[in-house]
Amino acid sequence: MRNRLGFTLLAGAVFVAGTAFAQTTPANSASPAAQAAASTLTFDVASVRPAAPMDQAAILAGLRAGRRPESMLIEGSRATFTYMSLKELIANAYKVRTYQVSGPDWLATDRFDIAARLPDGASRADVPAMLQALLIERFKLAAHMETKEYPVLGLAIAKGGTKLTASTTTLEAVDPDAPLKPGETKVDSIDGPIRLQRNPDGSTTYNLGPRGSFTLRFDGQTGTMHMTASGMTLRGFATMLTTLGGGNGRQVVDVTGLTGRYELAVDFSLSDLVSSLRDTGIEISTGGGAGPAPSDPTGDSTVSDALRKLGLKLEKTNANIQQLIVDHVEKTATDN
Repeated sequence: MRNRLGFTLLAGAVFVAGTAFAQTTPANSASPAAQAAASTLTFDVASVRPAAPMDQAAILAGLRAGRRPESMLIEGSRATFTYMSLKELIANAYKVRTYQVSGPDWLATDRFDIAARLPDGASRADVPAMLQALLIERFKLAAHMETKEYPVLGLAIAKGGTKLTASTTTLEAVDPDAPLKPGETKVDSIDGPIRLQRNPDGSTTYNLGPRGSFTLRFDGQTGTMHMTASGMTLRGFATMLTTLGGGNGRQVVDVTGLTGRYELAVDFSLSDLVSSLRDTGIEISTGGGAGPAPSDPTGDSTVSDALRKLGLKLEKTNANIQQLIVDHVEKTATDN
């Protein structure tokens, strides 16, 4: 029972991979000039409150309904950010991934609820800039982009070539205003709207429209999460490996040079997933502990085994990586 609880919680928590299919959006420059420009576009009204603590029972109830604890939702002129860490809010504001945000450890653990109203004429595409302005005003955020060489894992073609299956799936845009189907929920991301469908077998399918789709299913007996994806780029796959812990703490960078979209299947171990979630400030109890420490993904592990079947491998290397460096930020927002 405890293991099933842990896996159910992980099912929602790994939703951070939901934006992995898109090519990474270039980050807004975080220079003082760019921050000043962003601040000219602001929410009409915004309320910022510390998020109330959530126990595992509450999280589990939400996940069973197809919702993860933290979410961003844009409906008409209203934008809500629920139970989001400051690190996630900053990443959304500057259109980078959370693992690209470098700052105090508490950025991943201090969580907030934000309810905001968009001004007349503004669209969902304007929300990141308005969120950026809000963080600068209320949290006195100051940040800058920096490119440095970091140790990474390169997603490369294995000896003998790839065994990838090209995707022929027709990718259609997700209508954010379409009525929800039974068992379906929706959320927003910096890359666009996402539809979540809870399936009879307990798996969840995430429809990202032009960015593809993927299905996650947990196996409590083997201690693995099985993922199947359709219409995925290898650049997006590398992002997913980073997000889901397949890189064991290191960023995974696509170095294959392949630009197509593919049908993919891969398994992740529970220990890899729990380790990855702890990096984002989410502590998940699996009852008997997380099991053995994550294995080296370049050696023998569920990830390396799955990659070998695809004709791919992970190799240790260095790469120039963009990081958003947080120079200053307050732990408490100024008065609403």
